[in-house]
Amino acid sequence: MMIKKTITFALLIASSVIFAQDDLSIAPFKKPQTKKEVLDSIKASFVHDNIASCIDSLWMKELASLDLYNELTLNIKNINVDEKVDYELPTELLKERLRKMDEKSPFNIEYNVGLENVIKSFLKNRKRAFERLMGVSQFYFPLFEESLAAKNIPLEIKYLAVVESALNPRAVSRVGATGLWQFMYQTGKQYDLTINSYVDDRSDPLKASNAASQYMTNMYKIFGDWDLVLASYNSGPGNVAKAIRRSGGKQNYWNIRKFLPKETQGYLPAFLATMYIFEYHKEHGIKPDKAIANHFATDTVMIKNALTFKQISDLLDVPVAELQFLNPSYKREEIPFITGENHYLRLPIDKIAIFTSNEDKIYGFANYEYSRRERPYETMLASRDSSKTRSISRVKYYKVKRGDSLSEISDKYGITMAELKKWNHIRGSKAPKGRSLKIYTTESIAFTDKKITKPDTTSVKESKALASNTTKIFKEQKVVTFKDIVKYHKVKRGDNLGEVANKYGVSVAEVKKWNKIKSNNIAVGGSLKIIKNERIVTTVKKEVKADKSIVDNKIEIAVASNENNTDTNQNASDYYEVQRGDNLFSIAKKFNVSLEDLKKWNNLNDLNVQLGSKLSLANKEESAKEEAPKTETKIVEYKVHKGDNIASIAHKYNVSVADIKEWNELEDNNVKLGTKIIVSKTEVAISETKSSNKETVASNERDEVRLYYVKKGDSLFSIAKKYPGVSISDIKKWNGIKNESLKPGMKLKING
Repeated sequence: MMIKKTITFALLIASSVIFAQDDLSIAPFKKPQTKKEVLDSIKASFVHDNIASCIDSLWMKELASLDLYNELTLNIKNINVDEKVDYELPTELLKERLRKMDEKSPFNIEYNVGLENVIKSFLKNRKRAFERLMGVSQFYFPLFEESLAAKNIPLEIKYLAVVESALNPRAVSRVGATGLWQFMYQTGKQYDLTINSYVDDRSDPLKASNAASQYMTNMYKIFGDWDLVLASYNSGPGNVAKAIRRSGGKQNYWNIRKFLPKETQGYLPAFLATMYIFEYHKEHGIKPDKAIANHFATDTVMIKNALTFKQISDLLDVPVAELQFLNPSYKREEIPFITGENHYLRLPIDKIAIFTSNEDKIYGFANYEYSRRERPYETMLASRDSSKTRSISRVKYYKVKRGDSLSEISDKYGITMAELKKWNHIRGSKAPKGRSLKIYTTESIAFTDKKITKPDTTSVKESKALASNTTKIFKEQKVVTFKDIVKYHKVKRGDNLGEVANKYGVSVAEVKKWNKIKSNNIAVGGSLKIIKNERIVTTVKKEVKADKSIVDNKIEIAVASNENNTDTNQNASDYYEVQRGDNLFSIAKKFNVSLEDLKKWNNLNDLNVQLGSKLSLANKEESAKEEAPKTETKIVEYKVHKGDNIASIAHKYNVSVADIKEWNELEDNNVKLGTKIIVSKTEVAISETKSSNKETVASNERDEVRLYYVKKGDSLFSIAKKYPGVSISDIKKWNGIKNESLKPGMKLKING
């Protein structure tokens, strides 16, 4: 027993050592996460119940279609009950079946020629439509029957919804009647149905069915006949009352039918014909479609934050068409959150389990998307403090794959489809398969100041005797820039352009362009040039102008105190202590780092964090890279003289012919007399020292002249973007350029 306890204690100590957090310095700025990264990281942490989904998305699209409603409505409107229809259904058999229906129904179901014609017309022309309607009815009829039974209303009235809307909750008539029961706006308001910009309860199956049941109850109190109740539901109680007066006081539908509006004259026959077909569908060879959706296989959850159908679909893998079918009352495909009101989302039961288990993460993703909305006022305030942030444009490439669309690509990168088409000169709306599309993105880069902290008065007095007469102090700034770094890949046996491009995260088109390759073939043993745009962090020291009223001794003591306490301050900011209510997603968002980095730096396998634990907020390796010295390229040029050739020049400067051709973008070995060519390129490190002069290192770098050689496809705009803080007008001024036309090989001065 003691041995087991000893082993357990040893394992606990070992695990605590493994997960101990090293002192890391905080990375000042991280590349913002894309929508896809956040979505994938949240979904990867979901807790899934192993319950199979019971609803097919293609079937949902079929149910959400309004085609059947439009066809059935037009057929009922134009039906002619007096037109004889040729269909094999003996009249005597029909009379017998109608008699049996009348025995078990409170409706006056009697045979007449008009009803026979309508039944035969439906059987002859609308058999397939009724197969679909019977499949859908298995979802809605249990709801209708429950509501009708609660008000003691004949259950046969459920067939009225088939005639009214073809069982489509999103159906809207030409006069604005909406939903399964086709309520007009004023009638819906009269029966307390909510209708606003986001919600229309006339399309809610439960609420609309309760309102319809109440309406039927009220009308029956007036007419006392269910046939007349249905007629009043279609044309209004006023028109039914007029028809009764015009008929001389008769109160049977078939006696007043000719005095009713034309549409209502075919309304009750259509209702009775529908009832007949549902009752005797087997005898006529009508096979109902399978009901993939059942109301008892769904449930609702109250929403605590605004969500869109698209967000729910992306997170829970539920098709948008399915969400439309289950939640038809939301007009804008968005569930709002309004204080004092409750809104519910209906989902399949297995998805309800996933939603409730991951509710905080779902709302966290919704808040993340909300935070990415354009905010002009906040952008204006941020632009005022240009000393802290800078925006640069970068070009990315996306290779179009099978099934891609322009809208999906633009949504992935957060741009508009119009911009995507403009940048790539696309006229149509189809994505060109296999082509690499150019995408411009804007990223914010920034730097932080390590501000000098003043020591307390006591420490100043104690160290006053040690202070010197120096009054110059410096503060450090970390500046983030992006620079093109040239790498070379030696082609091995089995390599191809696609594999090489994927390895370095570039496109095949770029590799071919950089190496002037026209075909897809590459020679084994050759070197391929790869240009990578990499992030470089440099540290510059800038003099701080001290206030004349500050004593020299205090300033020096402050500098000394700041240097001594640097490690302590950094250590305090390198870690975050987990508070109550925190999760890994909220911590990553708070400190502008990615979830994957946070998990990697702290050796976490999931998103669970313990209260009071300390999390590392930076990577030690990256911090070491950021402190690497800044480098620049030194170029040596040679003017071509008579008798020179590229081989002799290469031998003279001890370089290869291939290097000279690459540096000068030469396609062959010919060089023109009198032209200047680059014969040497070397990377030189820039050392950072404290300057005793008034000009700091930062100002020296700013005044240094750099040369840029124009390449094919360059423009003043693209060149200016490569040098943060440099504008097009600056380049024109420094080089005496009046227009914006550039030629390949042209040398430009960059004074910054």
